[in-house]
Amino acid sequence: MPEFIDGNRITLLNSGHEYFPSLLEQIDQARREIFLESYIFANDRIGNQVVSALIRAAGRQVAVRVLVDGFGARDFPESFGPRLQAAGVQYLIYRQEVARFHLHRHRLRRLHRKLVVIDGRVAFVGGINIIDDDNAPPALRPRYDYAVKVEGPLVPTIRQAMQRMWENVAWASFKRRHRLPQQDPCPDCPAVQGRQRAAFLLRDNIRHRNAIANAYLEAIQQARDFILIANAYFLPGLRFRHALRAAVQRGVQVTVMLQGRTDHPLLHYATQALYGALLEEGIRIFEYRKSFLHAKVAVVDGHWATVGSSNIDPFSLLLAKEGNVVVDDPKFAQELQQSLNDALRTGSEELTLAHLGRLPLYSRLLRWCSYGLVRLFIGATGYGPRHWRGDQH
Repeated sequence: MPEFIDGNRITLLNSGHEYFPSLLEQIDQARREIFLESYIFANDRIGNQVVSALIRAAGRQVAVRVLVDGFGARDFPESFGPRLQAAGVQYLIYRQEVARFHLHRHRLRRLHRKLVVIDGRVAFVGGINIIDDDNAPPALRPRYDYAVKVEGPLVPTIRQAMQRMWENVAWASFKRRHRLPQQDPCPDCPAVQGRQRAAFLLRDNIRHRNAIANAYLEAIQQARDFILIANAYFLPGLRFRHALRAAVQRGVQVTVMLQGRTDHPLLHYATQALYGALLEEGIRIFEYRKSFLHAKVAVVDGHWATVGSSNIDPFSLLLAKEGNVVVDDPKFAQELQQSLNDALRTGSEELTLAHLGRLPLYSRLLRWCSYGLVRLFIGATGYGPRHWRGDQH
């Protein structure tokens, strides 16, 4: 069960046009330390702006630590490494990719979190990588995504998680213990910044294997009015699907907004193989076709909401390291709900059983073959049906 902390101010940020100006402003105000984690760190306009801001911070004697994934940001050392090292910015690579790819579970465990903590006083959590929203094929521009800016007593919890990750990756990289000083980077920060209750959830392979999945399931099981989910890669296990079906049977309106334009066709078609069963169970399905949906958010009953990096698929829920914020606050939840409703109205198309019935046979076969291949792929990594069902607690 999420451990909610009172007294926070949580600000919703819609896509890069809201996120990056706020992030860059806070980096330029940093005085003590910056922790930044990202799955992707692109060598584009945004990537260079963030790197320049980090270098300016290091020039003010700010301790800057950047951690990126070795697959999602595999070009990072060549693109930015020399500049950052020359400026005194520390960076580490999580599971550096090698030339040969092995289909082993540990190779698929990626650092998928998108987190920033500055001076222990402000944090950013969400699904937005360090990449320009327009750095994509024309049909996918701009990315549609969310993050939150967090101020208040939840920030130290996020910072602690990032410091622990930094120390663990440093140990794995250098094969020696690497502990940062245990000190409060912001002793003068007011303990209370707002009135919102929020929790920070991790998904890892040690203490928090199912924290994010269980938070979703708890909210779904307690829902009485509506459930609204927007998720880029949606391939839920049986336990998750049964919870949604049970909610519909209680009279809850369940709506999911998924990708209509995709960068991973195999997962996209595998998800579409489930459409018929979901629609028959009374779940409404919308595909966002205005651009590329990358969001991982949800709202339940107008007071519970989550924003983060975790998709609802076996890769996020079983393998990747993820981070989500859960907010129990009507004002925040209703703001996110309104934003999602706008996207449903202006950029999405609702699918029906009649629509699926008009699909040609080859299209249906493509979807079921994709679904079978994804299941086979997950099984080859060592995760069989028991894991994917989500039966572990």
